[in-house]
Amino acid sequence: MKVVFIGDVCGKAGCEALSALLPEIKREFSADVAIVNGENSADTNGINTRSAEAIFAAGADVITTGNHAFRHQSAREDFERLDTLLRPANFGDDVPGKGVCELDFGAYSIAVVNLVGTAFMSPADNPFKCAEELLNRMKSKIIIVDFHAEATSEKRAMGFFLAGKASAVLGTHTHVQTADEQLIDGTAYITDVGMTGVRDSILGVEKSVIIEKFLTYYPKKHVFASGDNCNIDVCGAALEIDQKTGKALSITRFCRTFIQK
Repeated sequence: MKVVFIGDVCGKAGCEALSALLPEIKREFSADVAIVNGENSADTNGINTRSAEAIFAAGADVITTGNHAFRHQSAREDFERLDTLLRPANFGDDVPGKGVCELDFGAYSIAVVNLVGTAFMSPADNPFKCAEELLNRMKSKIIIVDFHAEATSEKRAMGFFLAGKASAVLGTHTHVQTADEQLIDGTAYITDVGMTGVRDSILGVEKSVIIEKFLTYYPKKHVFASGDNCNIDVCGAALEIDQKTGKALSITRFCRTFIQK
């Protein structure tokens, strides 16, 4: 089977680019399933009902998130209501929603697991122990893990920790696509799949906001970049997986560009 995974969608511009390009990307890679990280898809960071609906309408089968999952009140209700809108599983059982979903295709099924890292991040349950517990009770042979983490070392560690156990361990959160895609004992791995956002930005945010923050040390409200005729990159990874064994056969990173008019 074939899966496309799209990196962190940033604001309205990212949602528009996803809507324009995801159908084409799915056709290009003959994807059976599309997974999209919607962590930053609301214009004020996080995810809300409107941005989640836009991502699903674009063709996503599952939306994963990360540390900003509960920034908006409307999303908290959506996490409870929608089985395919995930928050990190290692947030624990006392918060809305779930961190795992399984899609049934009859002859086979696919599980999607959402985890958040703890190095240089807000406190959460141990993602390695959480991953081990979840995978031990999984029925699906095909298991895709979105590891939303800051530290490259933590992401690499998770890749090797789940090697041969998960079909893929795909890093999100840092928004810069890495060139280290590889297969590790049948597990597709990449440190970060990149973002879906304006190229002429700093991680999707208006350049001036971040530069001023570094110059003055004053707190600044992040505003996602946008504008006429700007290039918006849609970054991700395409996977081919043996549906009988759950082993990854290939991983291909990609970056497609949408020009916002």
